[in-house]
Amino acid sequence: MKISQLYVYPIKSLRAISLPSAEVSKHGFLYDRRFMILKVLPSEDGSRSLKNMHVAYFPEMVRFFTKIEFPEDGDANNAKIIVTFDPPQGESKTLNVPLVPFTAGLDTLDINMHGSPTKAYDMGAQYDDWLSSCFGYEVVLAYLGENKRPVLMSTNPTTKTHTSQSWLSSITSKLPMPSVLQGEKDEITFSDCSPYLIVSETSLGDVSDRLPEGEEMDMTKFRPNIVVQGAETAWDEDYWGELTTGDTKLNLVHNCIRCQSINIDYATGKPATGEQGKVLKKLQSDRRVDLGAKYKAVFGRYAFLEPGSAGRTIKVGDEVLVSRRNEERTKFDWPGLQ
Repeated sequence: MKISQLYVYPIKSLRAISLPSAEVSKHGFLYDRRFMILKVLPSEDGSRSLKNMHVAYFPEMVRFFTKIEFPEDGDANNAKIIVTFDPPQGESKTLNVPLVPFTAGLDTLDINMHGSPTKAYDMGAQYDDWLSSCFGYEVVLAYLGENKRPVLMSTNPTTKTHTSQSWLSSITSKLPMPSVLQGEKDEITFSDCSPYLIVSETSLGDVSDRLPEGEEMDMTKFRPNIVVQGAETAWDEDYWGELTTGDTKLNLVHNCIRCQSINIDYATGKPATGEQGKVLKKLQSDRRVDLGAKYKAVFGRYAFLEPGSAGRTIKVGDEVLVSRRNEERTKFDWPGLQ
């Protein structure tokens, strides 16, 4: 198998950036999901609350495109995210956001994603007003900065595992399990549940086969970080426990359960019509395979970087080995998301 695609999402829920290579860190690819947008909900007493914006509930977010531009010297402190709003009707417009903002003097925000709280910074009127004019309602752009969110699901294996090489199987039980699987404290950015989401092209082909002839499922609707090509069978990734690419190891600890976001029409920024708008229902017919979320369809695997791999670079075309397999599917256990 090989890596066929790599994606980073500097601003959560906006369109992805496709990369030829990416540096890995404990908290995900560099600059992945360090920003997010929140809708302002005013109240009668003049106070305001903030609502996290996700594609499933705010499909218009898919009409915002991003790219990262570095200066000639490659200094991230002077790099920028170029956000382009391209509505189905009307002219497009752009906004430059510093990739690594200077946070002194910025107001702080309390953000809670899936019961996992953190602090963030309000980027201020220059950015909030531009985005609000695009959405047609008041929003704020939040920057995570040095803050992180706690991981609320277990990162310990709940099933028996075996390696893909028989000569290793005999000694696996005598070796220490990877530290990320021993319950060490893990933290994430504005990613939903883990630093990495890994999916299989072979399984995507199974999804496309459920659509009318001539239609294909768009991989980017599943919001992956790493796309693997060459799995022999669809859904084999349900049993992947660890992937190795070069000297980088990723521990795949949970299935990714899916929502209405995969039914969005990326061309219109609205729920899709026809069979493309029924993809989630199609998957629910036979992909409710996780006992921890038995009413949710599964596509892809949540992953954490094995300690010792941080700072390495992976690239499209790198070979991928399933270096540990689970004998049974894992059980999703993030509280409140089952």
